[in-house]
Amino acid sequence: MDRRDLLKLSLLAGAAIGAPAARADCHRETDATPAQFLPKLPPDAAPHEDDLDKYPSCPYCGMDRRYNHRARMLIHYGNDVPDPLCSIHCGAISLALNLSLDPKAIYVADNAVAADPRPLIEVGRATFLVGSDLPGVMTWNSKVAYGSAEAALAAQGVHGGQPMDFQQTLKVAFADLADDLERMRKGREERRRRAAGKAAGK
Repeated sequence: MDRRDLLKLSLLAGAAIGAPAARADCHRETDATPAQFLPKLPPDAAPHEDDLDKYPSCPYCGMDRRYNHRARMLIHYGNDVPDPLCSIHCGAISLALNLSLDPKAIYVADNAVAADPRPLIEVGRATFLVGSDLPGVMTWNSKVAYGSAEAALAAQGVHGGQPMDFQQTLKVAFADLADDLERMRKGREERRRRAAGKAAGK
């Protein structure tokens, strides 16, 4: 995936969440993404190497990336700062928040390989199977990446779903965000109610 395609993805991320159109005078650092959202990890020229040892958790949701190694992603921004993610759900959030940073590379786990953990590949090489009965991470609409179209089609024959490229899958991820977040909030509220009920019953 070349820099032009990656820039398009950054712009897509902003458009997908309804970001306001850029103003001609929007060029100062204070006009860019608020600093509290910028990735905090130190620069790494090769963040995809041994990524699970270096980056065990997702900075957006706190989930264990090794446990979710089949769904994990990693965005390598142009300033060499990595953003290690548990899934394309949090990848969409990263791209939307960090409009001031252009991705140098975006990696995803390759489920065409049976290794544990799955190796990372650049998203331009991946075919995603979207909407299958395979479990999703941070989403109820599964999105699983494969390093070959043949592997994705083979998985489709067993699990259903639709093959898509990364840009198509990213659009679906943004469309799913509202439902995913609502379900997560309802799930947490239900767990709080159950915990309160157990405490009251003691």
